[in-house]
Amino acid sequence: MYARSTTFQARARSMDAGIDLLRAEVAPAFQAMPGCLGISMMADRLSGRCIVTSSWDSMTDMRASDAAVASMRTRAGVLLGGLPFVEEWEIAAMHRHHHCQQGACVRATWMHGAPADLERSIDVYRMVAMPAMESLDGFCSASLFVDRSTGRAVLSATYDSPELMMATRDSARELRMRTARDARVDILDVAEFDLLIAHLRVPEMA
Repeated sequence: MYARSTTFQARARSMDAGIDLLRAEVAPAFQAMPGCLGISMMADRLSGRCIVTSSWDSMTDMRASDAAVASMRTRAGVLLGGLPFVEEWEIAAMHRHHHCQQGACVRATWMHGAPADLERSIDVYRMVAMPAMESLDGFCSASLFVDRSTGRAVLSATYDSPELMMATRDSARELRMRTARDARVDILDVAEFDLLIAHLRVPEMA
């Protein structure tokens, strides 16, 4: 399975209007496209960073949606006030402890490693990091997306509430550094978001 993520750097004053558009029009349109499994949206109101991710049965289905998605992406970008940045991923792992509820949030970690080491890195995250994350209070689920051509990857962990996610910061940081060393990847960025739409609908893959 595959995913496409689109990142917008929104103006603060445009954030609510953009979120309303994505919820009311973009999400239903995506879910009606052939091969689309679902969609998620997360946002950091302080920084204006907003990421919309869609999941797909196949690369063929995802690529077939390009033209339809491009027009919606452009409209959302104009409304939010930021140029969209698009990335395509293979979904390498998905582990769900329980489904999240309203008020959930996400900590995302972007990484980079040598493409030749990617399979080893995926195994480390599947067999070591994800089981360890499950012991953290408030943990809901985790996903690992990879780009095999560049060695880029993003690990997203969902928690029941901002308070519980905040309480895990020290433990998560220690686990992140230890796992990155074992997986031979560099940490590029770590950010926390409110989870506004949680309908990615990817089955268990860990």
